Amino acid sequence: MKITIESSKLVKPAYNNGNAPSTNHHFRLSVFDKITYNIHVACIYAFNPPTLISNIAIEEGLSKVLSEYREFAGRLGEDPDNGHSVIFLNDQGVRFIEATVDSKLENVLPSKPTKEIERMYPSLYGVEEVAQVQLTRFTCGSLVLAFTHHHFVADGHSKSNFLVAWGLATRGIAIHPIPLRTRDILFKPREPPVIQYDHHKTKYMKNKYTIKTNGNKSNGEEEEEIVIHKVHFTINFINKLRAKASAGVPKPYSRFATTLGHLWRVITKARGLDGDETTQIRISVNGRMRMDPKVPNEYFGNLVLWAFPRSKVRELINRPLCYAVKLIHDAVAKVNDSYFKSFIDFTNSDIVSNEGLVSTAVMNKRILSPDLEVESWLTFPLYDLDFGNCSPCNLMPQYFDTEGLLYLLPSYLRDGSIDVIVPLLDHNHDIFKNNCYSLD
Repeated sequence: MKITIESSKLVKPAYNNGNAPSTNHHFRLSVFDKITYNIHVACIYAFNPPTLISNIAIEEGLSKVLSEYREFAGRLGEDPDNGHSVIFLNDQGVRFIEATVDSKLENVLPSKPTKEIERMYPSLYGVEEVAQVQLTRFTCGSLVLAFTHHHFVADGHSKSNFLVAWGLATRGIAIHPIPLRTRDILFKPREPPVIQYDHHKTKYMKNKYTIKTNGNKSNGEEEEEIVIHKVHFTINFINKLRAKASAGVPKPYSRFATTLGHLWRVITKARGLDGDETTQIRISVNGRMRMDPKVPNEYFGNLVLWAFPRSKVRELINRPLCYAVKLIHDAVAKVNDSYFKSFIDFTNSDIVSNEGLVSTAVMNKRILSPDLEVESWLTFPLYDLDFGNCSPCNLMPQYFDTEGLLYLLPSYLRDGSIDVIVPLLDHNHDIFKNNCYSLD
């Protein structure tokens, strides 16, 4: 696949009647911004032909929406007065790249992330811009839009709100939702602080701590190929899993908890782990609906902590599906209002600085076994992105080479079915594929 870059420029906010706000303002990062991953992330949307909307119209829509979502046109840095990490609302702009491919979309775009798709989105490394866009046009009239942003600025929920608003702006419709900017004032510690939970290891670790990759170079495991598989779970299959897992409980378990519980068991079996090992999942939990009072949907920033369901391998495999699903359900339920507020108090205490603690949100493991990490996009309005004549026909995250990092995506069918991106070591992959659709 040959991609030709036709242009690259900065797109800045366009304000009505030229009433531009000050570019000297900045927002201090919240405790939830600073605890998340210090990386740029990408998402890719494909649109089938005919994509009648022009690049110019999409660019103009971007300028309009940036007048409300100014953080994406700003820059990360430090407050010169106190050294705090901040977002400068300086309107320096979003990197906007236009590209073409001398081929049809169906001939070059895979259904799952591969090394080849890295050329569909701007580089994620050494980037000054907070956000970047690449529009890639194909000879068949298809369009691929890639959007990248720094995770400190927005979580998946906020990013999705922005993308929907961008589509509306491009179509000449009033921008909605308007972002709520309260990250620097909303999450104040209580007086006196009430630290009800131990946030060591799950949220923070020692700065000198070195994460070691699983496996042993002497047996070649670290060098083994990681194969990325895409699984499609129909709504019929998910409903059968839910019925099985929820038998005898007052309220059926969610499709998320049920699907993830099934995957946890199947992947653990495929890995061939020792029965006495402990396996856990790192699950992102959105705090907007869990805090009291609830944080509005429009809140722009990060508001995520993690749940960690754990089990001995032997019990996870030998006990029924409901065991795994209940572990997930209960662990997520514990990440509630008191947990979020305890974390705020903990982070603002002297414990973090006195003990030299840093976030556990790092991406320097190639192999997560015996553990898993899951990124769920199931509740994001991903298919509501509409620039004028269609919704995406496909979406996927960036290419990643991390065994055990799962992505749960809503299917383009929009019927409640789920697509899952599953990277595993090559020698475990056939076992996984042979069992992933089993109801046992």
